[in-house]
Amino acid sequence: MRARPADYAQPVSIELVLLSRVCHRDVELTGSRLRGLLALLAADQHTGCRTTRLLDALWPDERPEHPTKALQVLVSRARARLGADAIASTPTGYRLALPDDQVDATVVLRNAAASEQHARDGAHAEALAAAEAGLELCGGAETWGSGAEDDPLDQLRAARLSTYRSLSRSRALALSRLGRRAEALGPLGELVERQPRDEEILTELLRCEAAIQGPATALARYDAYRQALRDDLGSDPGATLRAVHADLLRADQPAVRHGVQYDPNPLLGRDRDVAEVAALVRTARVTSIVGAGGLGKTRLAHVVSRAAEQRAVHFVGLAGVATDDDVLGEVASVLGIGGPGRGAAGRAIRPTVLGGVVTALGAGPALLVLDNCEHVVHGAADLVRALISMTRDLRVLTTSRAPLGLSSESVHLLPELSPDVAMALFEQRARAARPAVELPEAAVREVCTHLDGLPLAVELAAARVRVMSVVDIARRIDDRFALLRGGARDAPHRHRTLHAVIDWSWQLLEPEAQAALRALSIFPDGFGVDAARHVVDTGSDVLLILEQLVDQSLLKVLDTEAGARFRMLETVREFTGDRRAEAGETEAVIGRFLAWATEFGIARPDSVFSADLVAFAEDGRSEQDNLIQALRYGLDRADGSVVAATSSVLGGLWMIESNFARIAALATDIGRVLADYRPEPELVEVARTALVLCAISAFLIQGQEPLRLYAALRAFPSAPPDTVIRATQFVLAAVIDDPASLIALGESDEPLVAGMASSVLSYALEAENDVDGALRAAHRMVSVFDEHGASVMRVVAHSRVGELSLQHDPGEPALAHLTLALATVEKLGAWTTLARGRWAIVMANLQRGALAETERMLGEARRLGEDQSVGLRMFDTAVRACLSIARGDIDDGLRGWRRAADGIRAEEDHLGAWPVEIQSVCVVAHAQHHRPDQVADLVAALPDLVAAIVGRPDSRPTVFPVCGAAL
Repeated sequence: MRARPADYAQPVSIELVLLSRVCHRDVELTGSRLRGLLALLAADQHTGCRTTRLLDALWPDERPEHPTKALQVLVSRARARLGADAIASTPTGYRLALPDDQVDATVVLRNAAASEQHARDGAHAEALAAAEAGLELCGGAETWGSGAEDDPLDQLRAARLSTYRSLSRSRALALSRLGRRAEALGPLGELVERQPRDEEILTELLRCEAAIQGPATALARYDAYRQALRDDLGSDPGATLRAVHADLLRADQPAVRHGVQYDPNPLLGRDRDVAEVAALVRTARVTSIVGAGGLGKTRLAHVVSRAAEQRAVHFVGLAGVATDDDVLGEVASVLGIGGPGRGAAGRAIRPTVLGGVVTALGAGPALLVLDNCEHVVHGAADLVRALISMTRDLRVLTTSRAPLGLSSESVHLLPELSPDVAMALFEQRARAARPAVELPEAAVREVCTHLDGLPLAVELAAARVRVMSVVDIARRIDDRFALLRGGARDAPHRHRTLHAVIDWSWQLLEPEAQAALRALSIFPDGFGVDAARHVVDTGSDVLLILEQLVDQSLLKVLDTEAGARFRMLETVREFTGDRRAEAGETEAVIGRFLAWATEFGIARPDSVFSADLVAFAEDGRSEQDNLIQALRYGLDRADGSVVAATSSVLGGLWMIESNFARIAALATDIGRVLADYRPEPELVEVARTALVLCAISAFLIQGQEPLRLYAALRAFPSAPPDTVIRATQFVLAAVIDDPASLIALGESDEPLVAGMASSVLSYALEAENDVDGALRAAHRMVSVFDEHGASVMRVVAHSRVGELSLQHDPGEPALAHLTLALATVEKLGAWTTLARGRWAIVMANLQRGALAETERMLGEARRLGEDQSVGLRMFDTAVRACLSIARGDIDDGLRGWRRAADGIRAEEDHLGAWPVEIQSVCVVAHAQHHRPDQVADLVAALPDLVAAIVGRPDSRPTVFPVCGAAL
């Protein structure tokens, strides 16, 4: 069974480019010796180069007066361009310390090796992807090896020429083996001209010529090769090539296609699957298309069968076969073997009938397709095992919701349709049902989003446009089983309704597996084995039950760093949820689900302040939707244990992702439940964490403090402030009672108390426009948390100093602290926080005058940030305006500032601190360059804008400095 993702380096990750050009992060590198140094180090990235080798290669004619010093200066220049850690010193010289996937000269080697390995494994789509990714890095390879012999860069490129040719060869072979004959024909012909004795290339070229130009052309090439081989070496072609020749001689025989159907309408979104299955059929004795009901396995099998290379293809449907013993009789009947049809293959006469099947399939290459094997999988497996052992050239293709489990079997897991393909299919079938139907994009997308990418479900939904609008369908899609019925009359009965599709698989399960699936549907977003053990109420081995559910394509299994994780299609989840309700099991299952969620939280009492922050983030992110569901149940039931356990994990996760608003929105409800909660001993620290994180979110986000939450925090049992959570509770409770105590707490002998108090104080002083005081408090945070705090507090402390430094002492200090903080954030995968941090680093580089670095980081921040809000787009525009002005293009810069201000003003909510700042600086920039008339309307509007901000009920003191800028 093969995973789809290919194991090769993608070109987008390359930072140091040496083959097609010479640049680092898209910035050209000049200087022949600098380029030569990098080429020498990249030639063997892991080992590096000895000092003597570097000196000989970089100064071939005459050594400098102080050669070691000259080399050190050159390395320092390189480090300044690439980064201080990019080149490491070794006992004998230097080596590149960049990751392998960031240097193109190393990546092409990895891609060539990966492509060859995938080809050996029969994974031709992955082999093609790896080869093309490598070739993308080889621009200008035709000229490699023609440069100066003593130039290290030319030497590196010449050394990679063989890798380029290997990649070209792998690409051509993969194209042919994927059935893309027309694309492969030209490259294969060029390769044969260079390597006329490469029979692997010649084999594929003959197949391509036969398919594109006709068997006669391929036979002529074969005869010419055979004659040349005999004349030159006195030998004959190899066995594989001779087998292809025999196939070509049989090409004039009529093709046999029994039971293979033509498409009733165009097949959408399955080109890759068709190619991959066809490639498997060419290389594996048995290929199984496996997937959930309604994915289109049967139709895919028909498409592959029509284009199969085998002259004889026999398609046998097994949907109507009742038992395992009937499989052989059905196959015999379809092949025209005499005697009774279905059911004739009793055990006593099985050898006779089996021999007749083998005879009917013939001695030459043939393809037998067994469709819908899941309910007779044992009978199908027995037959296929026997046929494979008795024939040489037979290939078998099966479709099933469960694999056969044979050693000769290669499994193609058929994926769901992508959202865009599902929408295209919906539109195609809706137009066919009612040509004049209106298809609003938003409504079509909403419908398709709920259908799990199942083609059958999409077609059933589209058929409803005969009597409904798409908007009506979208409104009723939550009741999908009632809505999606009445399919095409030529569809099998089991495909007439969505309910019937799922019920077909449901009926194949043992009662114990059905009970497990009913329970597991309580998880909204997948689960691991431990979570499954919590909710499945059975004495059997849960792993065995999960294996059965995966085999029936009712669960999908994904590999994660934490282990296997199982997911259920939403359609299956809704079906089994209904069965759970019918069985009266819902309350009991919810109870076990909440017990799991509570234990999950208890196991992580420190939440975001844990020692292993990366592990906490990964665990919390994987269970986020499940914990949100448990929190909602807990709030509805006023269950303090559940609320405390789940909100402590979620609050920490959302703190990492800078998503305080999300937990602040729940803070009042959480505070209501926890206010009167008296936790059991094992839940005390979890409840404390939940209250503290809610209070922090309220402090940072909400304009008015939720009094119930703060009262609960103050009333909660205190403890020595020896953890970040306990110290935070101590500080917040003290400040609520006496705000003036904050300064004294910042000088506390308890380091964590001093650190947390300094954190709160830095925000309070900034709100009073005391940036100097806020920065001093932030530096105290750094001194405390660098020594005593959890890693998240070190991130917070350095981020705080960085953002305040942008106001106070811009440039180097801000850059240093922000870079240090973001190194940890990147490990956490907190992309929202990372994107915002990169924007701050953009500002730091701009303020320190590093224009090239600013532009590079701006592009990086744009690629990383998914937030396409007007505010961020206008920030980008404003920074580019600054760059233009700094480079002397005043007109372009001022135009950029006006675009940024106009973009902000066009928004409905344009009264926040950032929009006002954009408009204010736009005015300042125009005044500075004596162009105030170009922003006269903006100047006139600013006083009213300030008055509107101050008058807003949710205004906070932090906007006052911005108002000062506007005034």
